[in-house]
Amino acid sequence: IVLATSNPIEYEGTYDLPEAQLDRFAMRLRFGYLTGADEVAMLQRRLDRAADEIELAAITDPADLIAMRRSLEQIEVSPDLLEYVVALIGATRANPQIQVGASPRGGLFLVQLARGQAVLRGRDYVIPDDIKALAVPALGHRITLRPELWVRKVSSEDVIARILASVPVPRTDPARAVAANG
Repeated sequence: IVLATSNPIEYEGTYDLPEAQLDRFAMRLRFGYLTGADEVAMLQRRLDRAADEIELAAITDPADLIAMRRSLEQIEVSPDLLEYVVALIGATRANPQIQVGASPRGGLFLVQLARGQAVLRGRDYVIPDDIKALAVPALGHRITLRPELWVRKVSSEDVIARILASVPVPRTDPARAVAANG
């Protein structure tokens, strides 16, 4: 697992990663600045700690972490949801605002992230909302917009959000199927 931070492009000495490297990150999250109250709390926690370094304690071991990763493979993804992911990826490739669409790796990550979302929600199956909740952070950094959009301050996240709104969502509800068979 690699976590990385990025500085704004305007800072001297920073450069965008090549598309091939960006494509290897599962998702890009933008946090922005803390609220004033949260920033005060952060400063207070640092003062209360009375040390530069943070003491970390292990919350799991390598074997448990591997078991958690393997558990994702048990999360069901119905064929219509796979088709939905492929339709979203395909829409990035056909969109006139996008110069380079998402790669197949984007679909792989989106499915795995949706499986993780299902686990966090206490389900053993993925629903369309899992995919929709993660499509922007999973795909936004995988596309290259046409250069003229930069001038208009259109973000890749905005374009992915519009694609999400335009691609039909499957009507299959795995929860209903589980209830009917349960």
